[in-house]
Amino acid sequence: MPPATDPLSQTLAALADPTRRAILARLAQGEANVNELADPFAISLPAISRHLKVLETAGLVSRSRTAQWRPVKLEGAPLKDLATWVEHYRQFWDQSFDKMDALLKDLTKGDPNARKN
Repeated sequence: MPPATDPLSQTLAALADPTRRAILARLAQGEANVNELADPFAISLPAISRHLKVLETAGLVSRSRTAQWRPVKLEGAPLKDLATWVEHYRQFWDQSFDKMDALLKDLTKGDPNARKN
């Protein structure tokens, strides 16, 4: 299967891996170098670098050079775009939950064993 080329698909593909999500969670606390990012994982530095490449391709992280240090930084724009996309569907699931709540209330009406909140 060819790699996704649209930004949303790249973001979703990058976030599909728990190691990459953990890397982003760490970067939310501030910049870090590859060694710092690799520290909590039982995987090689080249594997961490491959994860970072996926995140970088998706625009979720950027790397800069400060002397010998190559800090990795979280970039928020793709996450904002993802949140905007998900928000579009919020009305759908809110309505679905409202319908389910109404159905459950209707089904338990008059049932003495029904739990009341």
